[in-house]
Amino acid sequence: MHEHPIAGRAALAYQNEKFLNTPDARTLRMLAEYIEPQSRLRHQNVQDTIVFFGSARIPSGEAASSALALADEQARPAAERALELSRYYEDARELAHRLTSWSQTLPSRRRRFVITSGGGPGIMQAANLGAHEAGGPTVGFNIRLPFEQVPNPYITPELNFEFHYFFMRKFWFAYLAKALVAFPGGFGTLDEVMEILTLVQTQKLSKKIVIVLYGRSYWEQIVNFKALADWGTISPLDLNLFYFADTPQEAFDLLTTQLDQIYLNPAAPAEEETPAIAKTRI
Repeated sequence: MHEHPIAGRAALAYQNEKFLNTPDARTLRMLAEYIEPQSRLRHQNVQDTIVFFGSARIPSGEAASSALALADEQARPAAERALELSRYYEDARELAHRLTSWSQTLPSRRRRFVITSGGGPGIMQAANLGAHEAGGPTVGFNIRLPFEQVPNPYITPELNFEFHYFFMRKFWFAYLAKALVAFPGGFGTLDEVMEILTLVQTQKLSKKIVIVLYGRSYWEQIVNFKALADWGTISPLDLNLFYFADTPQEAFDLLTTQLDQIYLNPAAPAEEETPAIAKTRI
């Protein structure tokens, strides 16, 4: 039964929607974007994640092929480039599928290494789709933007989140992540990758995150990491904070080997890399 309001009684502060949407309540809104995801993730038994970053503009192979077939002469160059980029969508989908299938074989009472994305289209959708097709849970940390970015349909409904604050979304990307795979992307992807690299470099994380930059030719053209070391603006040792991979197989082997050494079988010496892993360094 619902209680009838008593005449003259004021609304409870936490039920006062008008107040909660004012600048004075900003701290409460920030706190809600920490506590509510924490509660939901705990109830869904998610222990840790593998985060996929990448462009929202990269289409699937099917969509890119269809667009190219319909493109006129003026639109054809862009359509051809989109088809070229679509291989990253398919690779992200395959890698997410393989990692999810692998994680489901692990002897754990909790959900391990759950595939997580920014929840939107492009590479984000590919990651959620691959995990969904493998029959596993998958997380989407979406962000409310002036232009619409709706959640893709492959996120597990109970793990579909939407944030107002970018910094709280970034917190949740980093907090549970044991690995990060960064596919080609634009400003947002670069921002997210650089922030994680900075947290690792400055030892602000109390754990190790395996960082994989997927698509060596793309990343080496976009960011000249070696030049940063040559100029002395980063340490040469900082080039060891991440790996490159160019195929789903290479990325899968790298990730599962490192996660096994660091988190599943920590007695194994994590610093002793196999030749296949070592060659992926810069």
